[in-house]
Amino acid sequence: MNKQILITGGSGFIGTNLVNYLLKKNYFVTNIDKQSYASTPENFKLKNKKYSFYKVNISNQKKIEKILLKNFSIIIHLAAESHVDRSIDNPKKFIKSNINSTLNLYSSILKLRKNKKIKNPNIIHISTDEVYGSIEKGSFSESSSLCTSSPYSASKASCDHIAESFRTTFDLSICILRMTNNYGPFQFIEKFIPTIITKILENKKIPLYGNGNNEREWIFVEDTCRAIEQVVKKFKNKKIFNVGSGERIQNRVVVNKIINKFKIKNLKKLIMKVKDRPGHDLRYALNSNNFLKYYNWKPKYKFTIGIRKTIKWFIDNPEWINYCKKKYKGKRIGVG
Repeated sequence: MNKQILITGGSGFIGTNLVNYLLKKNYFVTNIDKQSYASTPENFKLKNKKYSFYKVNISNQKKIEKILLKNFSIIIHLAAESHVDRSIDNPKKFIKSNINSTLNLYSSILKLRKNKKIKNPNIIHISTDEVYGSIEKGSFSESSSLCTSSPYSASKASCDHIAESFRTTFDLSICILRMTNNYGPFQFIEKFIPTIITKILENKKIPLYGNGNNEREWIFVEDTCRAIEQVVKKFKNKKIFNVGSGERIQNRVVVNKIINKFKIKNLKKLIMKVKDRPGHDLRYALNSNNFLKYYNWKPKYKFTIGIRKTIKWFIDNPEWINYCKKKYKGKRIGVG
């Protein structure tokens, strides 16, 4: 098997973990990333001769085409602006960035393939459960209608449609994975779980949106990496898979679970309810049975184990927190 893999957005949260995971598995990995405020600097990555990095925005067609000429067998498309709150503050910039980068990547692949400069790569297109919107009971299947609530989810749903159109019209080889909420090492501190952990470490108030009843399905990022590797090994073209853990937890319960891991008395007094963000989906839940059956895969880490590993990682890596603080001062965003 050709183990040459290209990852777009390999310096993001999931991307960083995926790069490190695949390098440990002896793959050759090339990472394209524009290095935004939330990106992981290269000094945090594993040092490995099988790893290459290009600081490139995939909206730059000329540079992307030059890299694509290396003829990768697998392309994992992760690159995207991903924070819902920031999409609320600047929806035009956010949507334009995500849609244009996806369109440019697939157009570049199509152009090079048409000119017989590259073969048809297998593309793993990473999406999100947020494209389905909120569901009161039960769970979304891959055939559920898309119903977006935020500029972020709208941009991701648009990218899914672009992927499907290039797959159908131009016969690009694409498998779409819709993932649930990830947590773990290298997550930027503006996100929900890192915010809780860092506020506790600093003995500061933990902001909780609204009444805290919003429910998310949480998956440890290493399990996501394991799931993606399964598709690398056994690619399924023209397919959409939901990939989740089945563990759905309300935000207020997540806060309490993390607080309890620290075993500090009266820490619950640190919880501070704040104004909810506009369009905040109440509940996400995926039916991942198709993926579990086809790949004989299941999550390795329950939330209680994954969150313990995550807390330990943040405590053991203060340099990551310090780096993030230089990029993000903790100011509330996404209030509409």
